[in-house]
Amino acid sequence: MPEPRSPCRSADPRPNILFSLSLNRVGLPLVFKSSFDKANRTSSKSFRGPGLSEGLKILEKVKIAYDIPIITDVHESVQCEPVGKVADIIQIPAFLCRQTDLLVEAAKTGKIINVKKGQFCAPSVMVNSVEKIRLAGNPNVMVCERGTMFGYNDLIVDPRNLEWMREASCPVVADVTHSLQQPAGRKLDGGGVASGGLRELIPCIARTAVAVGVDGVFMEVHDDPLNAPVDGPTQWPLRHLEELLQELVAIARVSKGKQRFNIDLTPYRD
Repeated sequence: MPEPRSPCRSADPRPNILFSLSLNRVGLPLVFKSSFDKANRTSSKSFRGPGLSEGLKILEKVKIAYDIPIITDVHESVQCEPVGKVADIIQIPAFLCRQTDLLVEAAKTGKIINVKKGQFCAPSVMVNSVEKIRLAGNPNVMVCERGTMFGYNDLIVDPRNLEWMREASCPVVADVTHSLQQPAGRKLDGGGVASGGLRELIPCIARTAVAVGVDGVFMEVHDDPLNAPVDGPTQWPLRHLEELLQELVAIARVSKGKQRFNIDLTPYRD
């Protein structure tokens, strides 16, 4: 089976040099992910990013300097056209996965569209989202699993979703770090809440997803996770990245996760 493609995100492009070296050593292509504006932060006081104009300039510099494709999110339809001039992949946030106008405008750019499955959605919903993009004239689409919310302040990763989302007939990506968020689950010293997370389970979810046979892995990585301006509790330490990727590549090479098991239910005769 093909080795997993790895869209990965960092709030700061500086670690990208070491990050690229790690990926080259394990034979994986890199798609660099960062956001010009995180419009769905838990608190209005949280860091959001440099904004559309300045953010796209930074992303374009990264793209040219390191000769790598770029993926970034859009939150409004009017952002799709300018983002499409820089990004190779446009990401639809999970909260907006059913927003028809946004999906259609993103599709019109002709770029690859990565649709994150809403935390509130069944995997079958992704078939409808993908159809909206294809009906808008763009066949270049993939879907991304990022956990499901069954209760307060926590997400559950159901490996069955990785299988069922293939019904959309497009590549399936596993977001192994956002899947381990604990939304609004961390109380702040000065009052209010922020998202927590279960960093220690990132290898567990990544191993499971690759064994099931995903087409890509989305992973937040940072050189200083405790001081990351965004999603610190679910940032994977850069120093451990290559070690984890080597293991994931090994799993991908031996897994038959994409092959449907031919189950024989006839009476067994030895």
